[in-house]
Amino acid sequence: MTSVDSKPPGNALPGERVVRRVGLLIAVFGLTAGAVAGLLREWDWAEGLWLGSILAWLDFHWLKRGIEAFTARAGTEGDTGRRPGSGAAYLAAVFRYALIGFALYVIFRFLHVSLVSLAVGLCAFAAAVITATVWEIAQSGRIRS
Repeated sequence: MTSVDSKPPGNALPGERVVRRVGLLIAVFGLTAGAVAGLLREWDWAEGLWLGSILAWLDFHWLKRGIEAFTARAGTEGDTGRRPGSGAAYLAAVFRYALIGFALYVIFRFLHVSLVSLAVGLCAFAAAVITATVWEIAQSGRIRS
């Protein structure tokens, strides 16, 4: 009889590899898109793409921290009654869209960067998630066959 282990080999949590890949891909997509815009001498677009992808990475980081804080609390709530996780992680998880919106406003208002280029830079998050998901699906098909 084969036992099912909840943790994959190497003490990595399920999906941890994908989460690391998404964080890396956000940076790669943002830097690459900004570099292409810079090569085309569209400096305002390059700046917007870079700043938008930085905000996308921050959004992803705050989302990850918030989820880690919530799951850590859920995992230890019945054990000792103590509350793990920091208040900053909870605050960032709840208000991350407000923080991103405020940052976008400040960038647009004071740095005069195009909102469209910022929005496209923020799309690096979605592109990274889609790419990492397709990669995992392709890898799981290759491993099983």
